[in-house]
Amino acid sequence: MEELFLPVLHSFENNNVFTGSYGALRFKVTPAITMKNPKEVDMEASSMLCELWHGPFCYEKSEMEAQETFPLSEEGKENMRQFLLSHI
Repeated sequence: MEELFLPVLHSFENNNVFTGSYGALRFKVTPAITMKNPKEVDMEASSMLCELWHGPFCYEKSEMEAQETFPLSEEGKENMRQFLLSHI
């Protein structure tokens, strides 16, 4: 099976929601962005909420099995990857 894909942090900095899958695992990542000023993201105050479920149905039709919030950082992204892989 291929590696679990997560987008670059810049995608989350731009407040983009990401949905993905890995086998039967489905997940949604929603950023919570705090701005330092109108043009700069406060990375230390921002985070990413990761919700997951298993099965063939979309987010709206599924019951979430787990969720966790991670800091908006490379370390937070790697911890999110490990969190997702632990639920396969």
